Amino acid sequence: MNTFTYYPGCTLRTKAKALDAYARASAEALGITLEEPADWQCCGGAYTTAKDEIATKLSAVRVLNSAKEAERPLITVCSACHNVIKQTNYDISHDEEIASKVNNYMQFDQPYNGETAVYHYLEMLRDVIGFDELKKKVVNPLKGKRIAAYYGCLLLRPSKALAMDDPENPTIIEDFIRAIGATPVIYAQRNECCGGYITLEDKAQASKRSSKIMESASDNGADMLITACPLCLYNLRKNSGSELPVYYFTELLAEALGVKEANNEQ
Repeated sequence: MNTFTYYPGCTLRTKAKALDAYARASAEALGITLEEPADWQCCGGAYTTAKDEIATKLSAVRVLNSAKEAERPLITVCSACHNVIKQTNYDISHDEEIASKVNNYMQFDQPYNGETAVYHYLEMLRDVIGFDELKKKVVNPLKGKRIAAYYGCLLLRPSKALAMDDPENPTIIEDFIRAIGATPVIYAQRNECCGGYITLEDKAQASKRSSKIMESASDNGADMLITACPLCLYNLRKNSGSELPVYYFTELLAEALGVKEANNEQ
């Protein structure tokens, strides 16, 4: 049985409980154990690229070091949390100045130098379980459903640090969709920004961006759209003006594995 240190993040405790609940239920069905570290803190929500800004990175370092001490890889499911933690790990691994400053602050028993392997839940499905094996475990294949994958900004970029997939022509979510028995819909806006981070400051622009995405998916025949990002899901549902349903990818996974429960609905 594979065991991961699991970082849920703040939003999965509040507005995105369904993303978390379905991820946990599906992991159990797949023989994956998710161990949440004690006393984790908010990852910060956005990665600060300034090299002299260390304090905002420390909560991500704590959870990375916790996974190192437990001798387990780290897994995340929220796109924003994954982006912050993966970029933090990458910079510590590749920049001695950042690593030195981090360890001077933290003073761990042993220095942390980026040893923890970090997976997004989708990467776990692809690289640990394998999509061919996932397909074998599906008890309720979603045949006939045409599903559009929405990547957004944070799963794929910056590509050197995230290293999940080709940022211009990704396939990981489409391959996931095939594994659960559905048909992926390829459309032009699947890895473009939905305007999520400007929703409060410029709702009109966010609405324009999210509407363009939903129209592109709908025009290409999608029955629904899936994402891994709570902010993207909110923006696409609330600001696009579209009736196309938007779900977390973990909800479709749980349905395909036969572990979806009605009381998990967000």
